[in-house]
Amino acid sequence: MHFDLVVVGSGSGNTILGREFRDQRVALVESGAFGGTCLNAGCIPTKSFVYPADLADAVTRADRLGLKATVAPVDWAVLRDRIFSRTDEISAHGLEYRQGDKWPNLEMLTGIARFTGVKSMAVDLTAGGRVDLTADRFVLAAGGRPVIPDIPGLDEEIVGEGVVHTSDTIMRIAQRPDRIVIIGGGYIAAEFAHVFDAFGSRVTQVVRGSRLLRHHDEDVATTFTDHVRARYDLRRDTEICGIKPLDGQGVRVFLEGPYGEATVDADVLLLATGRRPNSDLLNLPATGVTVNEQSRVVVDEYQETVVPGIYALGDLSSPYALKHVANHEARVVRHNLNHPDDRITTDHRFVPAAVFTEPQIAAVGLTEQQAREQGVEYVVGRRDYGGTAAGWAREDTTGFAKVLADPRTGLLLGAHVIGPEAATVIQPLVQAMSFGQRAHDVARGQYWIHPALPEVIENALLALPRPTG
Repeated sequence: MHFDLVVVGSGSGNTILGREFRDQRVALVESGAFGGTCLNAGCIPTKSFVYPADLADAVTRADRLGLKATVAPVDWAVLRDRIFSRTDEISAHGLEYRQGDKWPNLEMLTGIARFTGVKSMAVDLTAGGRVDLTADRFVLAAGGRPVIPDIPGLDEEIVGEGVVHTSDTIMRIAQRPDRIVIIGGGYIAAEFAHVFDAFGSRVTQVVRGSRLLRHHDEDVATTFTDHVRARYDLRRDTEICGIKPLDGQGVRVFLEGPYGEATVDADVLLLATGRRPNSDLLNLPATGVTVNEQSRVVVDEYQETVVPGIYALGDLSSPYALKHVANHEARVVRHNLNHPDDRITTDHRFVPAAVFTEPQIAAVGLTEQQAREQGVEYVVGRRDYGGTAAGWAREDTTGFAKVLADPRTGLLLGAHVIGPEAATVIQPLVQAMSFGQRAHDVARGQYWIHPALPEVIENALLALPRPTG
């Protein structure tokens, strides 16, 4: 079978196939649930768990506001089914749409794709059988998957079944665990620790380093680490020495840390040690596409690989494993496929990211450590949430906004927020950086609603020294 275009991956890759391709023969290949990670096991369901966790956490901590309140035991099954009944329906409808009469020129293939030669591919169908195809152009948007760490006693085949899970499977478990051990110190681990702690599970989080979220600004990471230490059992500078199933009734985790050897028993073990690109599943050498040391597909500024006519995007190729980045890259690829003589480039200058935990965290641009390491001159402005009326109302004693700027021009270099609605509060700074607005102009060139959370951004900007240039 020959196609004009083959897209591998139905997450952001699915958005490429618009009306412009109705007069071409196209194929869409998906090895898992239609819609990709974000819809089925990532952004959307996780944040749908985070929001009720935020509510539960706010109730349990309401005594600081003079309120006495409690949270009834969480009905995990009701919560889970409410979330996945929606996402599963969206996934099913998306697949049905691509298979329907409105797309007679599209071949929807469900199975595992791998290259067999230059611009030739085989798809081992989930339902059985194999389809061999060739195409003039390919878009690789096959995403990534959780890393399974090498732990003595861990059988990779049982992950996702029973008591050992990754972020791909933990949200669909039958019931909330009374005890959970979470391995990892990144954003996935942080968000699930918040969810299960807020819902009443006894959480033990194990991390090799001394701080959580070590890729974030040091002040933010330190503040967050100190905050969660008071919430649940955080084992820092600790190695996992092994695990042992407990007769189907949980798992025993063997640890070695600053205080020697220890064991922790849990009903569920969550492996949250990162994700990796699915590049190794595609047999890329057969078609000449290259990968880097992180196993990401190498692309240029047009999202094209070293093989003309083969593009890649999203978690498969991008250092930013973020849905909004994948969507941006998909828009670039879609344009470049349709306008080969007038191609556009991706803009990765100011990529924001958020951690939806408690407290919430958001960041864009350089951290202070990165600025120092790169020899970039900078000045810092910082203000606490507690210095604003909205912060007083919440009795917030943890949150702050921190901005870095060029001392000569006043242009922003980075911004870091930890506190209520950080992912929303930071957006004016993302805009300022993207459009080259100077910090003082942003602070004084507009009204800031009082009393509202964004005032912490205004105050942080005003804390910067005036530019010298």
